[in-house]
Amino acid sequence: MKRLTALMLLAMFTVGTLTACNTMKGAGQDVQKVGEKVEDSANKTGGTTTRP
Repeated sequence: MKRLTALMLLAMFTVGTLTACNTMKGAGQDVQKVGEKVEDSANKTGGTTTRP
């Protein structure tokens, strides 16, 4: 019985960890897309300059 409980806890922890990992990956992709849109908008307005 203790072994079954330990295996169930391990399985739940593993699923939770993998789910959190996928969630963070998705959030990172969303933030990256927003950054690209802001960069595109800045380039279109011509308000950005590069410093040497």
